[in-house]
Amino acid sequence: MKQFSKSFLAAFVGAAFLVGCGEDEPAVHPKDSDSQAFISQYEAQSYHPVLIRNATILTATGEQIENGSILFADGEIVEVGTDIDEPSDDDLEVIDAKGKWVTPGLIDVHSHLGVYPAPGVQSSSDGNEMTSPVTADVWAEHSVWPQDPQFQLALAGGVTAMQILPGSANLVGGRGVTLKNVAGRSVMDMKFPDAPYGLKMACGENPKRVYGGKGQAPMTRMGNVAGYRKSWIDAKEYMESWDNYEAGMGNGKPPKRDLRLESLAGVLRGEILIQNHCYRADEMLVMMEIAKEFDFKVTTFHHAVESYKIADKLAENGVCSAMWSDWWGFKQEAYDMVPSNVALVDKAGACAVVHSDSATVIQHLNKEAAKAMTSGNQLGMDITPAHAIKWITINAAKAIGVDEQTGSLEEGKMADVVLWDGNPFSVYTKAEKVFIDGALKYDRNNQFKQPVSDFGLTNIKQ
Repeated sequence: MKQFSKSFLAAFVGAAFLVGCGEDEPAVHPKDSDSQAFISQYEAQSYHPVLIRNATILTATGEQIENGSILFADGEIVEVGTDIDEPSDDDLEVIDAKGKWVTPGLIDVHSHLGVYPAPGVQSSSDGNEMTSPVTADVWAEHSVWPQDPQFQLALAGGVTAMQILPGSANLVGGRGVTLKNVAGRSVMDMKFPDAPYGLKMACGENPKRVYGGKGQAPMTRMGNVAGYRKSWIDAKEYMESWDNYEAGMGNGKPPKRDLRLESLAGVLRGEILIQNHCYRADEMLVMMEIAKEFDFKVTTFHHAVESYKIADKLAENGVCSAMWSDWWGFKQEAYDMVPSNVALVDKAGACAVVHSDSATVIQHLNKEAAKAMTSGNQLGMDITPAHAIKWITINAAKAIGVDEQTGSLEEGKMADVVLWDGNPFSVYTKAEKVFIDGALKYDRNNQFKQPVSDFGLTNIKQ
């Protein structure tokens, strides 16, 4: 029998249960919090306390600590600083990290791992439900294949959490899901506990090309906007019908559940975050006007190659931009890009995030942030690693609504920690150890701490 990591075995030994409803159960209110189906079944692995000493630590709070230490136990960060007393615990593991760096676990807010898994064949291409312009009823998690070997490659790049989104063919493409980057038998074993859902929307060329090419609406950008607004009108009516029912108004019979309107109403209730694929500045401004009309908020614009043009407006409205460091020009709406996009958005005080949208780029998010930092510094911005690390950690956590739990190295937060063998903003640096909730999930120097999917098992020595 081939050997592989204990953490990987544990993920496939645990049982998974869903709570069902009998015929005599009361009507279910269309809120995810009221249902026991599809909730997170993730359980943090029990692990001994760890103290990392003598490291350069980037906390993602703007601080760089030289010769610093970080202590974590029971899945949480206990202390970060330069003067940490070693606990008297027989199980404590002490790591001397002289010459090495420590950061929070990296977070990718725009990934399609699992819904476009490897090997890339048509039968497992499950990210775009291109059957209607508005498919708010579909959920990306219902397509995620947990055995996608690309999850492990991202882990080796220091990625501890990610948002998996549907594709961008539709005006509303469906719900995304935030995952912990751990092995699991089902997506529920990977779901980030209590993370809000994101609703994927798309501006511009994609929906008008896909549906205009079929001779149906939307065929133009004005058709796109009409489609959004019609959907929000329907969602508002649906939400009000449930509010009236709960207030005892009407005939006492609950409205019929509608999965499409349920997701849209979740946005209007503030329970689901808008994750909006949008390239052009003018279209981002239009989307914010629609949000004003229907009293919701765009949480994050994705790709956002023209965010630098409206960085002040994004800051005023508290909207994040998830951007590439230097991808551009692959279609007309992606042409007006500048390499300093991330830095310019950040300088304006808006929430800047570096994302991947790629199974390859997700393995190198630290280098993507380094390129964005360098582009800003070429303009004289003097951006430091202590600041740029935020673009792939705490700002990313904010963009998907989990910044209270993870994204920075602060007492009480999840111990999602990466030990790098050098400066993470160097092209030569690799992630050496990756901890998720304080448990070692990847060790570059230990083949049995490198979880693999079925496709990689033959690479492990007996």
